[in-house]
Amino acid sequence: MTDLQIAGVSKAYGRGRPDEAPVLDGLDLTVPSGAFAAVLGPSGCGKTTLLRIIAGFLRADAGTVTVGGRTLAAPGTHLPPESRRVGIVPQEGALFPHLSVARNTAFGLSGLDRAARRRRTEEMLELVGLGGYGDRMPHELSGGQQQRIALARALAPEPAVVLLDEPFNALDSALRAGVRADVRAALRATGATALLVTHDQQEALSTADLVAVVRDGKVAQCDTPQEVYRHPADPWVARFVGDVVLLPGSADDGTATTALGRLPLGPAARDAGDGTVLLRPEQLQLTDAATAVQGTVTEVSFYGHDAMVTVDVDGLATPVEIRVAGFTGVRPGQRTGIRVTGEATLHS
Repeated sequence: MTDLQIAGVSKAYGRGRPDEAPVLDGLDLTVPSGAFAAVLGPSGCGKTTLLRIIAGFLRADAGTVTVGGRTLAAPGTHLPPESRRVGIVPQEGALFPHLSVARNTAFGLSGLDRAARRRRTEEMLELVGLGGYGDRMPHELSGGQQQRIALARALAPEPAVVLLDEPFNALDSALRAGVRADVRAALRATGATALLVTHDQQEALSTADLVAVVRDGKVAQCDTPQEVYRHPADPWVARFVGDVVLLPGSADDGTATTALGRLPLGPAARDAGDGTVLLRPEQLQLTDAATAVQGTVTEVSFYGHDAMVTVDVDGLATPVEIRVAGFTGVRPGQRTGIRVTGEATLHS
């Protein structure tokens, strides 16, 4: 088993100054064996600090880190990085420019004879789709290929956990999705437990089995990408992981009364009370039909695969955003009806 357990981990850089807030503040996180988890959060929330503590590059002030029941860090215990069985894929590959692809891949393979090292290297290059590239030099590879070699190098020693430190940032958007899919497939093939550190919401939601949203040094929510997106823990998480429509509302008998009408709430909704109702822009639809909710289009932002339409709703102080597929033909100044689909979420 290679499950990753992080319990009560704290870290501050202020040398004990009372005005210095900790970067990590009693953070808890569990990643099951073989799972791919993403740690998602804004700059400065502690993502990279957490990764460095797991890798052994940094000592935590408090808390424990275990992998498969083996303690890597705890009060009085700090295994050195080379003893942790933790592989790292850094930003931009960080390959050794003077070593061939094969020698880069085999860099961490100590204790094996030459034939075994060669076999393992060839296996890893085949795994990441670069079989036959062993004699090339890093400067002869594309950015995506360099990231695949960095992954092969991290996987070659058969680590218990693989840490990925925003490894796709340097890639252009057209290449990024393909490399992410290849990396995910390679990790699945080895069965390694993986932790991706990122600030890219789409990257986390589309790649990971679990998404841990970090805020102020703690995990604000950890769940499947679907649950984090559809049932965020609070409005801050909702705004951070995607576009959101927030409305004042009053709940009663499993529904909420809002400016967009009476909306069904999810099964975890409170029985009654006032709060903030959350919807995603794709749950709102434009309609020509006469509906109880009407508004005026004020802006249309076209993105190719979809468009975001901003509407001033009659009787609502703030505009709402509606995501529609492709080009709809609507224009600013046009009157429209609005229909809501699916369940809403209510937060106090």
